[in-house]
Amino acid sequence: MPINTDYQVKLRNGRSIGYAEYGHSQGKPVLHFHGTPSSRLEGNRSNVNEVATQLGIRLIFPDRPGIGLSDFQRHRTLLNWADDVTELADRLNLDQFAVLGFSGGVPHAAACAYKIPHRLTAVGLMAGISPLDTPKVFQGMSNSNRQQITIARKAPWLLRFLFWQVSRELQRSPDRAIAQLANELSEPDKAVFAHSDFQASLIQMVREAFRYGSRGVVWDQVLIARPWGFRLNEIAIKVYLWHGEMDVLCPINMGRYMAEAIPNCSAQFLPQEGHISLYANHYKEILATLISTAA
Repeated sequence: MPINTDYQVKLRNGRSIGYAEYGHSQGKPVLHFHGTPSSRLEGNRSNVNEVATQLGIRLIFPDRPGIGLSDFQRHRTLLNWADDVTELADRLNLDQFAVLGFSGGVPHAAACAYKIPHRLTAVGLMAGISPLDTPKVFQGMSNSNRQQITIARKAPWLLRFLFWQVSRELQRSPDRAIAQLANELSEPDKAVFAHSDFQASLIQMVREAFRYGSRGVVWDQVLIARPWGFRLNEIAIKVYLWHGEMDVLCPINMGRYMAEAIPNCSAQFLPQEGHISLYANHYKEILATLISTAA
């Protein structure tokens, strides 16, 4: 089907949720929850539409509140996201669907796994951040990511300034911003960053996250850094997890902790992959797994 990245639906409380669609309009539905900071345009990476079409998937990327085309929601919790997803699915006539979280989208996918398992055909967690009570949570994490998470937990008001700087740099000097982002990454991730098409899509999706300012992105990060409102061992549905062992944004101990904490978790740890490279190199097989399994 033609790609449409600017859909919006109005929820019962009057807020709008923006989303993008890729793949096959009548395909098996998968909702992909983007990273942080990112947006529904995360699906604009080079082969996402092609992969979704080949697999017969209706691939939906919703913006979280305050990001892109979605209205901000005051006092939002992770579990509130499951309510938004339920209403979005109802509006799209989806009785059941799979969810896949990437990076900062993983806590949101886990919230759905906990709260609305009856609506889900499969759950995937890809290169995700774990709760911050994970033992040795910062071990192996890049300095900038550690700083960002610490600020979100202890002084979230400072995060607005930090993200404002990121947004301004992407507007004024995107090449320099990309170089700074890539500086602390592992070698597999640097290899992905070196491609101009990836750089262009990254700039686009992160700029879109700040379409109406930084507060949606800030709150997204704060939610991840605070207690999630449920425990991983309370998730009853089967979960599939993928994590790169060379990830320095969400280090491997985060993935191993989640795999052990979730009672029914099938995990794959990839020794030669980082954070971005896991997405770039394994997205097709991840989607194929999700649509070939039942919850």
